[in-house]
Amino acid sequence: MSEGRLLDADLKLAGRLDARFFALLQALQDTGSINRAARTAGYSYKGAWLVLESACNLAQGPLLETATGGVGGGGTRLTESARALLLAWRALQHDHQAFLRGQEARLARIPALHGLLRRLSMRTTARNQFAGTVSALTVGPVSAEVSIALKSGDEITATMTSAAAKRLKLKKGKEALALIKASAVVLVTDFAGWQLSARNQLSGTISRIEAGAVSSLVVVTLAGGTAITASVTNEGVDALGLEVGAPATAVFKAYAVMVAAQA
Repeated sequence: MSEGRLLDADLKLAGRLDARFFALLQALQDTGSINRAARTAGYSYKGAWLVLESACNLAQGPLLETATGGVGGGGTRLTESARALLLAWRALQHDHQAFLRGQEARLARIPALHGLLRRLSMRTTARNQFAGTVSALTVGPVSAEVSIALKSGDEITATMTSAAAKRLKLKKGKEALALIKASAVVLVTDFAGWQLSARNQLSGTISRIEAGAVSSLVVVTLAGGTAITASVTNEGVDALGLEVGAPATAVFKAYAVMVAAQA
């Protein structure tokens, strides 16, 4: 997905002529060399010839013309038919992008759907991603603390540098995402009278356990319906007797929370 775009779609002609093929044609037009054009468009030399030969075989007229030496030097050039095909592609691409922009404007008039897509557009390896709004913010000379209230009623607290808080333009009421890696979440089934220093302690019920070769993903569903995932070694699962339906508290430190916000 393009940066800042909520809709994306690949234009392809006849099921096979895509942006990469036309990048190859454009590179041929610019360089006059199959070898250099292939590198530019991300093809191997053999792969470039295969796709070009396939297109040439299906075209009504030749797409390439080859010069052998002489005053102007040798090389491969596009024929008039190929240049017309390239111009048609550019026009179609322009109209295609205009269509997508129009549909994005339509989505903007549906706030709930638009907001959901905007949040989903971030791609990250963090297993836990929660949307909410900034409920509290304290900025000091060096560090800052921000609390994010989730729609489920739960709250997550993060710490960061004051510079980061200013760069994100955080303020009370602003929409934000809290991201926590599953490996940063510790599960506690019995505090035995002890208190932990970790700021975030979210209690719920184990709703799913996905066992792996070495570790398991344990999902805890909180009272408000939010699900948080912890990565636990299989030995840890056995030692704690973790099972679906058992109560558990997901614990993670404030510095383990990454915060994302729209500019």
